[in-house]
Amino acid sequence: MNHRNLRTAMRVGMLPAGIAIALAPAFASAQESGESATTLDRIEVTGSRIRTVDTETAQPVLSISRAEIENQGFRSVADILQNVTAAGSPAISRSQPLSSGEMVGGYYIDMRNLGTQRTLVLVNGKRLGASVSGYQDVSQIPTAMVERIEVLKDGASSIYGSDAMAGVINIITRSNFEGATASGYIGQYGQGDGEKQAYDFVMGFTGDRGSITIGAEYSKEEEVWAKDRWFSAFSRTDRLPTVGWTTVSQWGVLQNDDGNFVLDRGANPYDFANFHPLDPTPITGDVSNSNEQMHLLTPTERRSLFVNGQYDITDNIRFKTDMLYTRREAQAQVAGYPLQSSAYDLTMSPDSYYNPLGDRFLGEGQGEELGFIHRGWEVPRVSNNQLTTYRFTGSLEGSFDVGDRYFDWDVGMLYNNAENVQSQTGNFNVLAVQNAVGPSFLNPNTGRVECGSAAGLAAGTNPAYGAGPGGCVPWNPFIAAGRVGDGGITGDDLLKAFLFPTTHNTGEVETTSYFANLAGSIATLPAGDLGFAVGYEYRREEGTFEPDALSQSGYSTDLAAGPTAGGYNVNEIYAELNIPVLADMPFAKELSFSVASRYSDYNTFGDTTNSKFGFKWKPLDSLLVRGTYAEGFRAPTIADLYGGGSQSFEYFTDPCDTSFGDAASNPATAARCAADIANASTFRQLKQGFVPAEGPDEQSPVPFNSGSNPDLLPETSTSKTFGVVWSPEFVEGLNVSLDWWSVRVENTIVDDTPTDQLNDCYILGIADRCASFSRDATTGIVSSLSYGGRNAGFLDTEGYDMEASYRFDTGSFGKFDFNWQTTYVSKYELKTSNDPNVPVSIENGFGSYFRVRSNLATNWTFGDFGIGWTMRYYSGTKERCYYSWRCTDPDYVSSDPTKNFAMNRMGANTFHDVQLRYNTPWNSTVSIGANNVFDHYGAPAFSAPNSQYSYYGGFDIGRFVYMQYKQNF
Repeated sequence: MNHRNLRTAMRVGMLPAGIAIALAPAFASAQESGESATTLDRIEVTGSRIRTVDTETAQPVLSISRAEIENQGFRSVADILQNVTAAGSPAISRSQPLSSGEMVGGYYIDMRNLGTQRTLVLVNGKRLGASVSGYQDVSQIPTAMVERIEVLKDGASSIYGSDAMAGVINIITRSNFEGATASGYIGQYGQGDGEKQAYDFVMGFTGDRGSITIGAEYSKEEEVWAKDRWFSAFSRTDRLPTVGWTTVSQWGVLQNDDGNFVLDRGANPYDFANFHPLDPTPITGDVSNSNEQMHLLTPTERRSLFVNGQYDITDNIRFKTDMLYTRREAQAQVAGYPLQSSAYDLTMSPDSYYNPLGDRFLGEGQGEELGFIHRGWEVPRVSNNQLTTYRFTGSLEGSFDVGDRYFDWDVGMLYNNAENVQSQTGNFNVLAVQNAVGPSFLNPNTGRVECGSAAGLAAGTNPAYGAGPGGCVPWNPFIAAGRVGDGGITGDDLLKAFLFPTTHNTGEVETTSYFANLAGSIATLPAGDLGFAVGYEYRREEGTFEPDALSQSGYSTDLAAGPTAGGYNVNEIYAELNIPVLADMPFAKELSFSVASRYSDYNTFGDTTNSKFGFKWKPLDSLLVRGTYAEGFRAPTIADLYGGGSQSFEYFTDPCDTSFGDAASNPATAARCAADIANASTFRQLKQGFVPAEGPDEQSPVPFNSGSNPDLLPETSTSKTFGVVWSPEFVEGLNVSLDWWSVRVENTIVDDTPTDQLNDCYILGIADRCASFSRDATTGIVSSLSYGGRNAGFLDTEGYDMEASYRFDTGSFGKFDFNWQTTYVSKYELKTSNDPNVPVSIENGFGSYFRVRSNLATNWTFGDFGIGWTMRYYSGTKERCYYSWRCTDPDYVSSDPTKNFAMNRMGANTFHDVQLRYNTPWNSTVSIGANNVFDHYGAPAFSAPNSQYSYYGGFDIGRFVYMQYKQNF
């Protein structure tokens, strides 16, 4: 089809590196005298539905081109987006193998640390499917099919609806592709682990009336074990290798009124004289380092197929479709389950054959019931997650004219289905354990120890031997892992099958959407066309997550969990105007305003209206001033409203602890604690194993309960931006932009935490926050606690985005390309309560909340050769001092009372990446490179931000070397 430009040339001289075209060209059918049907060069830019010939917008948009993607050594869409400086810490990083639920194994982007649920992800302008918790997995999209990625760093609920509070990520796929390409990628860390490999193939055909583009991709990432890195080999890194070991160990512990005892290594387990008091000495004692069995990076495997098709039904109507199939398999391994009999009201029977203090040795009726502790070291906990996604979009698009006015329209639908299947091994069946440590005897007929008694054998009432229905296999929990025989787990497959069942969870999420849009111009004003867009969308979200029946019953150490099932629907209409006011005047080369509003009617909470205002002003051809003000919202997710309750062993800090809690230095807190705890003056928080915690943020020895709230209301937000873009005429190829941004989220849906509850109750004295937990009358520890989502408080952040790009051609010395992106966060504050007495929590500069992130990418091209060098900078942060290991600010004082502790400053970090490329004579490209080429590591982070380990989960974990080959056909 022929093209007819509305203007002689598009104005791209001022196009900053962070702004680019969003969607494919619209089709028009203007039929003029002597002319054939033509297509207008109107385009749609992310953040607006109005199609225009101008790519300059009032809002900041970062564009990552396909060439930039290929020049990075990061193979997945998620890794590429995670390196955007405006991105926050990764949600559910692969360094968190203890994470559970249907989101495990996916990759989720969190813009501005506002939460991944507050960032909307689109594919070709349409929503990417989300989990029941509102998480959108960007790893579903095969990298081979990505044409470019655009990041709108501004709120856009008035255009796209819910979730677009922190920003919008629009992944635009390849279309109208002709020919074929194939590529292979392989790499691994310098330690010889974590291998990544990816293979893809893209081919396309283009004809007179349409095109089809097909891309297939396979990728696999191997695991990295925690024991193979200095910061994860031990609970508190190799700087403190003896801290964090647990008495809930693989050696097995016998418990009675006299204390805790462990069998001498290799000794006779039937003689109590061979048991010694538990030795808590790290490394050489009767304790375990659970990190030895855990993944640092969890392995994943993906298969994807993507199809983009277009067909001109008539000269002015086109059918477009996208289809996606993805299958993702992920695995996570953590240490064997730390079984503590007292947590499940279990005891070993005096009639157990393996009870060294039982009736068999002390006489009939003289034996003791024994408690026990045993970590299932023999069968580590492994979770396998498989997610299969099917996605289809289909639409009819076209254009028509009325007089000299051109209008674009489209109608269509989106369907997305994601099915999740999970299987877990390594958790104990509590009922099986109860039977396994119950009465047992040596069957003289079989020569093996069996459940029941000799009398039961004669009467025929003993359970069958084995792991099948009604079966039973006796167990001796005092036998250490690795020792075969005497009732131990090692080498006994029947016992393993009896104690450790495989459980299965299933889930499904379905999104169905119907939409219609119309855009065009209403009138021609002296400064240009008055543009408009209107549209309607209906969307239905449905989801379920069904834990295994054993898990739901509470008889599995996989923790009790209830099913999630529910859905909602929404009807929405929107309108948008682009109003040109001045053009081609002194100090007003252009002045225009944009206005948009969206009305959303949910069947859950009701309706909401959100609007946006923006302006563009070009006092000079080389200078653009822009700004926006936007309202936004986020509707409660299916899990927020209908999620089943679940149990978890949470990490928390008890403010009543007299060693490291607030009560140690705050008399008011100590007084409140004394009202609830009998031994408040000497109280110590207990961690797993029911032993005193060694520091703050330790794991509870008993499970806590979390759940949903059907009365939740939507979050609301206000975002603002103001910026300038400068492309000086005297320096060709230089573009500079600086944008101030601010986002405030009100009525936040707060994922409450045990620490927050306890702090509110004891430090701040809020009485109603003390009702959701109770303490053990004897030990004083928190013995039960319930928490869930609630609307409370706010989140407020602001800062600056700066971008500078410079391109120049030296001729004989090649071409140079520089791109520098920086995000500076000047404020990040949150409040998780509506109580006016609760202070604001200041997070900026603490843990994983970096004040500054900055990337500088340099590329040099000389003929067929190319070299790229990228520097990724993270500013330093602070965390509470741990174990007096290092304390740079022992007298730190904060306006936030939850941070009035001695602090340690962790220094800034810069990671360097390098890539060398060569375009071969046979139409291929060979690339070799290294990410984190200098093998740099950050400092230990004992607060474990976004990780299960004492290290920030977003940092590189070593030098990663790779090679990529791409062949064009």
